[in-house]
Amino acid sequence: MSVKQSPRTSCVGIIANPVSARDIRRIIANASNLQTSERVSIVLRILSTLAACGVDRVIMMPDKSGISSMLLRSLSRERNLQHTFPEVEFVPMNVTSTVDDTFLAARYMQEANVSAIIVLGGDGTHRAVVRELIDGVRQGKPAVPVAGLSSGTNNAFPEMREPTVAAMAVGLYAQRKLSVEQALAANKVLEISIDDGLQRDIAIVDAVISSDRFIGARALWKTKSLHAVYLTFADPEVIGMAAIGGLLEPLARTDAGGLAITLSNDPEQDCLHLDVPIAPGMICDVGIADWQSMPADHGFIVPLAAGVVALDGERELPFDAGQRVSVTLRENAFPTVDIAKCMRIAACEGLFRHTSPRQ
Repeated sequence: MSVKQSPRTSCVGIIANPVSARDIRRIIANASNLQTSERVSIVLRILSTLAACGVDRVIMMPDKSGISSMLLRSLSRERNLQHTFPEVEFVPMNVTSTVDDTFLAARYMQEANVSAIIVLGGDGTHRAVVRELIDGVRQGKPAVPVAGLSSGTNNAFPEMREPTVAAMAVGLYAQRKLSVEQALAANKVLEISIDDGLQRDIAIVDAVISSDRFIGARALWKTKSLHAVYLTFADPEVIGMAAIGGLLEPLARTDAGGLAITLSNDPEQDCLHLDVPIAPGMICDVGIADWQSMPADHGFIVPLAAGVVALDGERELPFDAGQRVSVTLRENAFPTVDIAKCMRIAACEGLFRHTSPRQ
């Protein structure tokens, strides 16, 4: 797959997961679902805002769920009304409707040297993009920052934010009106290793150890089989497994280190209990046996003999008796666009001000 190189100052990538927020947690918790038409509306707002900021080219992941086709029709209609949008091109790929689409699109955008990738999805979608970008950096490709927009079920990593504002911040950075130091924030990851690297993966929010021996439904929402939770940050305002840490010992994204929590269903081992929002509208009683900070670059050995590792809310890595599983926190692992900081600096420096023409 050949990549058409573009100037860094005028090209942004967009990855919109067409099936985020459609896992089992949406059913059991009666949560809302983002329809295709609303996803298209969000992308249109992003595109028009990027154009207003001077971005003239966007590379987007294609899909078979209706986003691409509906977006093209909407762009044709809007352009007939003299509305301005960047040139939109789709990644030349065979759509499989699996996570491989996200991997391939992120890889293509990184090779095309986009200024940033705007991701529309949940924790799992963002993890897939970040994993591919980190792998690319190890191969000598540029470190591309991510700007996350929430559309998943349990959204600990992407923040709930109006897409227009997020696109304004990305546009400022893409046009180099804000420097790397002004616009970007460093983020932590958890590296999970089985048998000293025979299997490896990452989590951007949480790695949860469950005694289940099967994957089944990938989304994680039952707490009785959980053994441990490892966190890059712990925000008391989120839902999902990360909320366990957030309500136990808050830890900011910018704080050093992570948090390791041992869970228990044994009253003799519990030191306290927490009422935790595991899914939208679902509060669960979680027993806590112990917790401790996770210093960077220190491997934590999982004491459970066999089970499965869930990464950012989805079961991914089963392991058997005799296999060694370790979890290590890494700091400064990948950059994101700090939307709030970008907008504060833009306001203070008057980047959106202009003089009115004389009448």
